[in-house]
Amino acid sequence: MEPKNIKLTPQQEIERRTRRSFMVMGGGALVGTAGLATLLSGAPEGDIPPGLRKILGFNESVVRTALYSNDHLVQTYPASAIGKQKVNGDVGIDTDLDMAAWKLEVVPYRATAPALQLTMDDVKSLPRHEETIDFKCVEGWSTVSQFAGARLSDFTAKFAPGSAEAPCVGMRTPDSEYYVSIDGPSAMHPQTLLAWEMNGNPLEEDHGAPLRLVIPVKYGIKNIKRIGRIEYTAQPTKDYWQERGYDWYSGL
Repeated sequence: MEPKNIKLTPQQEIERRTRRSFMVMGGGALVGTAGLATLLSGAPEGDIPPGLRKILGFNESVVRTALYSNDHLVQTYPASAIGKQKVNGDVGIDTDLDMAAWKLEVVPYRATAPALQLTMDDVKSLPRHEETIDFKCVEGWSTVSQFAGARLSDFTAKFAPGSAEAPCVGMRTPDSEYYVSIDGPSAMHPQTLLAWEMNGNPLEEDHGAPLRLVIPVKYGIKNIKRIGRIEYTAQPTKDYWQERGYDWYSGL
């Protein structure tokens, strides 16, 4: 270090500051590298390193215990705010489907009997609910959209009595190409719908006709289109995007 009573030339001052900046940046790089090494250490869970999984798990626990409850509702909007939602992904809905022959398989919690086979008339026999919410995609875009259908909690009470206590709910498309696993409390949230209408019109095939999930407390990757099977389970079932490195919980 230069004595304070010695006046440095401009060139010497530049060199002194350059050395200091280099040392600070080098120290920051070492800390960052060590942190990254910690996140990436150990055997991965799917495509997610265990360190990162711990962080995601911590975030999930905060949402579950501090923020989440059936009284915690997402914001709703007036009809004037509705936009045109983009079609994002066709996995599970890219094959032809005879809508008239569509059936919904339902496996109640701890069921021993064969799966129920329901029609759209069965589903539409439930009270109709409508909501206009901000549909959020994990890619970063969002669109205010209106949906109408039956609450999954009402559906569960009628067609799978006792299943509201199930820790998880699994859903998949009729061709089994797309599938999600959802925690029970989020599935039973009062804003979670089995929807057959969107923006005032019958649901289009590109958006999941004849029946899709609308779960506003989750990102769009959990909002499965063209549901063919609902199963109430003790453990998480397969989840399409979790298998590809995304967070299982995917809560907002």
